[in-house]
Amino acid sequence: MESGSAAVLGASGPLAAALDGFAPRVQQQEMAAAVEAALEQGHCLIAEAGTGTGKTFAYLVPALRSGQRVIISTGTRHLQDQLFHRDLPLVRHALGLPVSVALLKGRANYLCLHRLEATIEGGRLRRREEIDAVLRVRDWAGRTRSGDIAEVTEIAEDSPIWPRVTSTSENCLGQNCPDFQECHLVKARRAAQEAEVVVVNHHLLLADMALRGEGIGEVLPGANAFIIDEAHQLPEVATQFFGESLSLYQLQELGRDSESELLKEASDARGALQPILAALEKAALDLRLAFGEQERREPWQAVAQEPAVIDGLAAVAEALKTLHGALQPLSVRGRGLEGCERRAADLAQRIEAFRGPVATGYVQWFETYRRGLRIHRTPIEIADRFRQQVAGQAAWIFVSATLAVDGRFDHFAERLGLDEAETGCWESPFDYRQQAVFYVPRGLPEPSDRGYTDAVLAAALPVLEASGGRAFLLFTSHRALRRAAEQLKGRLDYPLLVQGERPRGELLERFRRLGNAVLLGTGSFWEGVDVRGEALSLVVIDKLPFAAPDDPVLQARIEVLRKAGGSPFMEIQLPAAVITLKQGVGRLIRDVTDSGVLMICDPRLLSKGYGRTFLNSLPAMTCTRDPERVRAFFQSDKEVAT
Repeated sequence: MESGSAAVLGASGPLAAALDGFAPRVQQQEMAAAVEAALEQGHCLIAEAGTGTGKTFAYLVPALRSGQRVIISTGTRHLQDQLFHRDLPLVRHALGLPVSVALLKGRANYLCLHRLEATIEGGRLRRREEIDAVLRVRDWAGRTRSGDIAEVTEIAEDSPIWPRVTSTSENCLGQNCPDFQECHLVKARRAAQEAEVVVVNHHLLLADMALRGEGIGEVLPGANAFIIDEAHQLPEVATQFFGESLSLYQLQELGRDSESELLKEASDARGALQPILAALEKAALDLRLAFGEQERREPWQAVAQEPAVIDGLAAVAEALKTLHGALQPLSVRGRGLEGCERRAADLAQRIEAFRGPVATGYVQWFETYRRGLRIHRTPIEIADRFRQQVAGQAAWIFVSATLAVDGRFDHFAERLGLDEAETGCWESPFDYRQQAVFYVPRGLPEPSDRGYTDAVLAAALPVLEASGGRAFLLFTSHRALRRAAEQLKGRLDYPLLVQGERPRGELLERFRRLGNAVLLGTGSFWEGVDVRGEALSLVVIDKLPFAAPDDPVLQARIEVLRKAGGSPFMEIQLPAAVITLKQGVGRLIRDVTDSGVLMICDPRLLSKGYGRTFLNSLPAMTCTRDPERVRAFFQSDKEVAT
């Protein structure tokens, strides 16, 4: 490691000279050397870097020094912004390299000037908050240079106004748009085409792959290398993008857009089309009602023979066919109507496909929300398709803190067809034996027991008392989370924050600010959350995070593997649960000065043979089943602090 990127990250390298508090780490230097070799040789590398390794710098330094065009993909838009606006400028400045960089997001992140104008002119907003929001967007539209809606922090990310003022691949007019020359998305894509390093996210990367695979076109520029951060998320995202879907929202949006474009381009025909648009809206709502009021996520077989569903699909198909026929003669009168006519044809074709037989290798399923519906056709396996995408001269580097299961990368590599990949695993530089205690309480029932969540809370309460709050309670289901919230309200001497009661970012900000809060979370709080310092000193995990067995895609994968003579539990369910658990455990120790207790309540961790796979995949910590040992740890922490 005397030269190259490893030396750059050493004690006398430019990073140490330029950044206050930079601490050289052997693991970081070794990983940088491996990334550098993969870039030079055009190889595929799968790299796990434990928390605190500094994996971002370990791939940024060789990427910027390579002289190649590199696409870096992250798991979320938040991480994408952090990488582009904070990490990349730091490293580029320290290295003194004039590398051109660009940030590119999916089209839904950019203001569409045409749709903003259509929304304002359409006059269909009725709620005061929506009117206020669109006026704020209009004011911002006159100031923004990027058009990135993340700049508008005063409007919530899930505000219903955003779909009205951004575009989708279905409703974008492309070069036919009157605002094409000023389009923020087009400008961002042009900048990406010219840059040497482009920062994207997994959704955009996979959308580009899906388009190329179908021979439709491309979104991203060609590149010599692809670096995939938070790579553990990629298989699920890829599965989504290599399939097809149709939503209630798409049907309703087509109706709204058709009405808006008629108003602008063919107002004389509006009256004749009103009954057709009303019929489409009614058919779409009736189809949602056919699936029942409850929120569901089930295989298509659960509803395939229900008359209401069969009739509902037929009614939507007929309404789309009628709308398409009515729009055809009008499409010559304006680009907006031409786009609506094309979308009506596409949706009609798609719904006919969903009414037909399911192709081999795919699973059809649906999910309903309170007011929504989405039908999916998803590939059961994506390895062959992904393998074709990565084949070629480009280097592919997959990086995460959680890719290995019991020291092996087979699960991740097999899901993506990465047969020839080189692998590397660098453990966290943190001293977990000194910084953390791993506590498994005695006497808890099996997780299938009806009183399990109450038993978990009973075991956790004295530990919460010892820690003085400062805790994450991570649950594997929303049902358990809701039960815990009911039971803990009024029983704690510390502020209680519950996922769903406030936006995620606001909850985390309050958690850090309060300093002694207890946060109940599931799903998104298991990963991508960074709380350093004393505010988070206890992580309680209720169960080993096995995926819900009724997930339609998982069911299909299990059935295929079972028929092939494999072991679905050992080859699919266990490895996925290990990776999820590693993410949850990773919330506890985020810095060299952090300390805390990890409490995993599931007795199967020690009573089942497969528990050893979980244990072997976690950092080596001081383990105990004695609550007094936990109290003593927190007491010693308090004494050190004073």
